[in-house]
Amino acid sequence: MNRFPSIRKNEDFKKVYRSGKSCANDSLIMYVLKRDDIDGSGRIGISVSKKVGNSVVRHRVARVVRECYRLHRDEVKSGYDIVVIARQPAAAYGYKEMSCAYMNLCSRMGIII
Repeated sequence: MNRFPSIRKNEDFKKVYRSGKSCANDSLIMYVLKRDDIDGSGRIGISVSKKVGNSVVRHRVARVVRECYRLHRDEVKSGYDIVVIARQPAAAYGYKEMSCAYMNLCSRMGIII
């Protein structure tokens, strides 16, 4: 089984924050940076603050965002590093609401195929 393509190093997060474009809605903030790698595959980094909720809530939000990324991978252009930051209203969102918020940001960022 392949590993999930995620951003893990702090320097990679900082690179996306500094050089990438950003956009936000009420529940999510998204940073996007085009990758220069040869393979052209995309990665996602998810950040959920303690302000969102306790550990259970934060991990649930991260899992839902990761699932949105996984299921909509075919609709989003490949070759981008995406960092998603969850805001407090995201704690109350289910999959449908989170998926709508995620795809809204993707379309506003111009990474929809």
